[in-house]
Amino acid sequence: MRSARSPTLLVLVFCCAEVFSMAGFALVPSLLPRLSQHWSLSATAAGWLGGIFFLGYILAVPLLVSLTDRVDARRIYLACAALNGLALAGFALLADGFVAALGWWWLAGLALAGTYMPGLKALTDRLPAARQSRGTAFYTATFGVGAGLSYLWIELTQRHLSWPLLFALAAAGATVAVLLVWLGVAPVASPPPPRDRATHWRLVLGDRRILAFCGAYFGHNWELFGFRAWLVACLVWSHGRLPDAWTAMPGVVAALATFLAVPASVLGNEGAHRWGRSRWLRTVMPLSCMLALVVACASDRPGHVLVPLLLLYAASMNLDSAALTAGLVSETASDHRGTALALYSAVGFAGGCIGPLAFGIALDLFGRTDPAGWAAGFVSLAIGVGFGRWAIGRSTQPTAATRR
Repeated sequence: MRSARSPTLLVLVFCCAEVFSMAGFALVPSLLPRLSQHWSLSATAAGWLGGIFFLGYILAVPLLVSLTDRVDARRIYLACAALNGLALAGFALLADGFVAALGWWWLAGLALAGTYMPGLKALTDRLPAARQSRGTAFYTATFGVGAGLSYLWIELTQRHLSWPLLFALAAAGATVAVLLVWLGVAPVASPPPPRDRATHWRLVLGDRRILAFCGAYFGHNWELFGFRAWLVACLVWSHGRLPDAWTAMPGVVAALATFLAVPASVLGNEGAHRWGRSRWLRTVMPLSCMLALVVACASDRPGHVLVPLLLLYAASMNLDSAALTAGLVSETASDHRGTALALYSAVGFAGGCIGPLAFGIALDLFGRTDPAGWAAGFVSLAIGVGFGRWAIGRSTQPTAATRR
């Protein structure tokens, strides 16, 4: 494969690699009912298993993403994509119980810290400034494509294959991602090392605009990953209670819900360009919060009512995603953009860790087999995005929030 040079080909290579690297992303959420039964897990323990992935992410991302200000992000991407394959293969071969599963799934989350945002940094470093915002929107939207395809292929194969084999196949997908970036993206010279690395962190931590984006991303990921971690389990519970053709294949519904993130994310970034980033975010985040509460009230309804609401809610929660990330990228100077992305990712994916756990705790408190438990879980998602709306509202200065 010849290294991509045009902006369009660069975006295509990185987006394809992202899809393959995320082949295993939905393994634990999709298999959560199966693994919970296999290992006799409580809802709280299952929430830990869903959230530990993001704990691995947030522990590694400050180091790995800030490192992209000093070395070519492509190198970090390649190393961590390979680590992702190792973690998935380790889960397939060695996860014989809850504790071992936590360890290998945590390592997979750590690997994501070295592929997702470093991949974005490697891409934007190679794009002209005029193409960076839309390149960022397509790349971040592809996260939804990868997650959706992950749900879909697992749903279509899990009845025929053992769960260790599913993890092994996802490890093969990570290997393809390594090959795509290794062969399709040429290395570039490492940036000159900063005279004082601490200066970058002082600049980032002292920038109220960046902190507002970080807090909003925290709330967004709390909602998004809490929803994705428990969606399949919710549909399995709903089908067991009120059998319905709409809930008979929960993985397909989860895939569709995740695919909706792609147009919603891209359109969200375009909306931010058209009407102003601050105005857009302060509108769509309350909309998502409201729909979370609507779903909570309808959690005991039949599938033909619940599933369309879930899909509408899934689309709404992604209207802010690319707008937030593109806003941070465009508002941050290139010489410390990696450090800003490191903080943004660490804070944001802390929400991804808390969301599944908070949902699981709500289920245990109000009853995993009771509609009140699932209603409480969706209320916890509303709390997450509500916090994100509060955080973006704290940026009262028009500079970062309203620039396009």
